[in-house]
Amino acid sequence: MVTAVAQRLLSQRKQVDDTLAHFSLNRDQLRVVRDKMRVELERGLRKDSHSSASVKMLPAFVFQTPDGTERGKYLALDLGGTNFRVLVVKIRSGIRKSVRMYNKIYAIPHEIMQGTGEELFDHIVHCISDFLDYMGMKNTRLPLGFTFSFPCRQTGIDKVNLVSWTKGFKATDCEDHDVVDMLRDAIKRRNEFDLDIVAVVNDTVGTMMTCAYEDSKCEIGLIAGTGSNVCYMEDMRNIETVEGDEGQMCVNTEWGGFGENGCIEDIRTKFDREVDEGSLNSGKQRFEKMTSGMYLGEIVRQILIDLTKRGLLFRGRITEPLKTRGIFETKFLSQIESDRLALLQVRCILQQLGLDSTCDDSIIVKEVCGAVSHRAAQLCGAGMAAIVEKIRENRGLEHLEITVGVDGTLYKLHPHFSRVLKDTVRDLAPKCTVSFVLSEDGSGKGAALITAVARRYCGGAQQQYLYSMRFSDETLLEIMSRFRRELEKGLSQDTNPTATVKMLPTFVRSIPDGTEKGDFIALDLGGSNFRILRVKVSHEKKQTVQMETEIYDTPEDIIHGSGTRLFDHVAECLGDFMEKHKIKDKKLPVGFTFSFPCAQTKLDEGILLTWTKRFKASGVEGMDVVKLLNKAIKKRGDYEADIMAVVNDTVGTMMTCGFDDHRCEVGIIIGTGTNACYMEEMRHIELVEGDEGRMCINTEWGAFGDDGMLEDIRTDFDRDIDRGSLNPGKQLFEKMVSGMYMGELVRLILVKMAREGLLFEGRITPELLTKGKFETKHISAIEKSKEGLSKAKEILARLGVEPSADDCIAVQHVCAIVSFRSASLVAATLAAILTRLKDNKHVPRLKTTVGIDGSLYKMHPQYARRLHKTVRRLVPECDVRFLLSESGSGKGAAMVTAWAYRFPGLGSGRHKF
Repeated sequence: MVTAVAQRLLSQRKQVDDTLAHFSLNRDQLRVVRDKMRVELERGLRKDSHSSASVKMLPAFVFQTPDGTERGKYLALDLGGTNFRVLVVKIRSGIRKSVRMYNKIYAIPHEIMQGTGEELFDHIVHCISDFLDYMGMKNTRLPLGFTFSFPCRQTGIDKVNLVSWTKGFKATDCEDHDVVDMLRDAIKRRNEFDLDIVAVVNDTVGTMMTCAYEDSKCEIGLIAGTGSNVCYMEDMRNIETVEGDEGQMCVNTEWGGFGENGCIEDIRTKFDREVDEGSLNSGKQRFEKMTSGMYLGEIVRQILIDLTKRGLLFRGRITEPLKTRGIFETKFLSQIESDRLALLQVRCILQQLGLDSTCDDSIIVKEVCGAVSHRAAQLCGAGMAAIVEKIRENRGLEHLEITVGVDGTLYKLHPHFSRVLKDTVRDLAPKCTVSFVLSEDGSGKGAALITAVARRYCGGAQQQYLYSMRFSDETLLEIMSRFRRELEKGLSQDTNPTATVKMLPTFVRSIPDGTEKGDFIALDLGGSNFRILRVKVSHEKKQTVQMETEIYDTPEDIIHGSGTRLFDHVAECLGDFMEKHKIKDKKLPVGFTFSFPCAQTKLDEGILLTWTKRFKASGVEGMDVVKLLNKAIKKRGDYEADIMAVVNDTVGTMMTCGFDDHRCEVGIIIGTGTNACYMEEMRHIELVEGDEGRMCINTEWGAFGDDGMLEDIRTDFDRDIDRGSLNPGKQLFEKMVSGMYMGELVRLILVKMAREGLLFEGRITPELLTKGKFETKHISAIEKSKEGLSKAKEILARLGVEPSADDCIAVQHVCAIVSFRSASLVAATLAAILTRLKDNKHVPRLKTTVGIDGSLYKMHPQYARRLHKTVRRLVPECDVRFLLSESGSGKGAAMVTAWAYRFPGLGSGRHKF
């Protein structure tokens, strides 16, 4: 009889152990979870996989953690569960640094949680109104930070669309709507007070900011309570879903969705599936349903029902309370698992739930609770290990020391959760020392701190200035489409006269093919420096190019003087060059790179349409520059030159790169000025006779937008620059993207910010007010990753400014926005050219090379990478090689001259005018 009872007890014990064994995760399983989480983190950050990633990695538009200088009075809202908090937070900085908070907690009734969106936000505003009455602050317009703890898609710190409800909320007409707009509408409906809504954040971000205020190493936030989530500071260069590469941004992982793609099915149990199927959002938030307080009690209840049905608990009797969903709250897990709680007290808790238990039942229930909560802590630890390892690798560190700010009742109240979590992180991320700091003040304080940081870091006005210069891919695709239409207008005989992009024929019919040879002179005029080259192309064993160069200054008085003086100066420099190189007795073929908009009817003729790049020499516009140069040479009478070709610097760049890569069919200049050329099909060029073959077209894209087509993206600063230029109303695209104007654009923004007290404590020096004092080369120096901030301080000091560390960070941010805008706009227009080439060739995928030159592209530390990355995003069906022109456009002029020398008849043509 004893043996039978013992066997029955052993069998029951084994069945219980077998059931709970599914919740026991070994080290290898946890490593797999960690590695899968890492994969999903990366997928969420990448643009091409973000939409299908289960971990959404949502940008929070929080760029910094607190540094102790925050101050002011703020209103904070905290909505993330059944309770809603309203707080006034007073922050003091300096020696008496402190945060004081006053708050009230309001309930969110179940019928409002699952009612309409309007009812929910009206209730929120009713609570705010009550609180402001209580505080006597209804007539004060306070800056507000809103902790809104649900998955959201942000496009700015105050532009937040709800992705989906969680945590039992189901209010209608809210998903895919802007949370700030819904709150503002509700405030307007009540019409009792007004608020300055500065920031909307997730509770996780708020927790990180709260803890970071006390611990500067805190760069991760963890919520382990009703819900489960993590945020952390990610490098901007890794966040492909937003524009910008510099600095960091907080990313709200929304890791509760981990596993929605089935990647953790191997560790989910039938009880997890039952909880999921009975939830309001079946199939969603699978990781959260295995780790958060909202669901752990329900998992325990499902296990207890299963064990009871099998006669292993409660004498096999399933009571009505046990059948009730939600009856077993997670707080009971914390109480039952307490080491101080005797089995008799466990029985008392179970009796409160209507469960008549024996001591054996109490032991089993305690084990069930332990298995479920232990697994939850391990899973959170595995996820956290993936994040700290990613941060360590981002920074290239052998060892990382970092702090995690934590909030949530599960972490705070459960007797073992925090220990198991820490042990798991330590085991799975051995190269990281991770400290956990408890957020004593909740996420409401964090919302106030984020609001304070946002106002300190960017300020409302700065946000407005800078974010109007950030373009989404949708905007860039629209610009690309507009430019494509302008290309076609410029090619058409009917519409060319009114087209802003003039699409000038160059009469260059091919790129180098490797057979060019000879001795040539190349002239290169396009800025304050004038270059002359002797280019020798030979074919002894392989084609080689030898070049000898002299650079001559073009004084400002000549640039702004008469055309006669300018071309006399060019002829004088050429004579000096020939004298130095002892070739005055030779009549060498000359190629003339003349980097201004010209109309050509043949290769050796160029009629200047308009000066650009600050040139204003009189009597040249409308004249043939080849004739003007020949006249100046003839007037000297001490040498002869055979000018065979006049080309744009862009064409020269394409030809230079085409010499090294025969697939090169696009040329771009991004320097003092900007322009592009490409090889167009003759059948599409209505301005020139002939349909066979191709011809290089000089787009003169700097004038894109002169007809008002870009007014929706131009800023007041762009308009100020245009008004102060030598050619107002002209070359508007060039003024937004080229090196000649970018430094001035930054200067104007800094002056405006200083005037509004956002920089330099409101001080403006005479140097800062002087046009041209902030040069584009300064932008390149300030944006260098390692020494940029020290360079910013040095450059600003030369402008008479004594900048703070925050000033330097803000200036670096302004520079990054301005240069990134330039790269984005150039990428959009280049993408239009690439799609045209692809369509011309009728190929599913275009493989081509872009020759590129210009100081901005060469010298700026981030420009080239930003341009390449944006082009590949906009035209994924094009494989583009970017080839830097190491020899400048002068070599290209020699290549054109060599081609013209071989085929003298092909360099002419007739306009259809």
